Amino acid sequence: MILSIYTYGQPVLRKETQDIDAANYPKLDELIENMYETMYNADGIGLAAPQIGLTDRIFVVDLSPLADEENPQFKDFKKVFINAHIIERKGDTEQVEEGCLSIPGIHEKVPRQGEIRIQYLDENLQSHDETYSGFMARVIQHEYDHLDGVMFIDHISALRKRMIKSKLTNLENGKIKCDYQVKRI
Repeated sequence: MILSIYTYGQPVLRKETQDIDAANYPKLDELIENMYETMYNADGIGLAAPQIGLTDRIFVVDLSPLADEENPQFKDFKKVFINAHIIERKGDTEQVEEGCLSIPGIHEKVPRQGEIRIQYLDENLQSHDETYSGFMARVIQHEYDHLDGVMFIDHISALRKRMIKSKLTNLENGKIKCDYQVKRI
């Protein structure tokens, strides 16, 4: 089922999520399926629970649409991250443009470290402790931030924030144009 995506200004996007008891989570498989379907419908590559109005610590990522000759590693990169916690961030900080399904129409260069170590449960409740770098690390950090009530615009300079203030105000006031279903304030 395609769910509404909560947009900038919705309080749930600023709340810190809680680990879930995945073994006793009713309809976890259905939630994961709905998150993927919602993400694909919006042409996204990642979606976190707060973006659909939940305060559960879960996000999904699928980089396979970006796979090509230059990026074959994305071909099978479809993952569910339950109760995820980044243990370490390291490497050079790079500024790369990001966008977000919850902030439609705004793209900004965001500084992020190039490598992360993350612990999480997958959709089969198997525990993982993995290291990612490059674009994979960036996407995971972006979605992970949502679990802590952080949005990519929180990482940009004060000057850039002032420059996009009117766009953010329009989003808060429900003035949104996008091709997918959103939850308006």
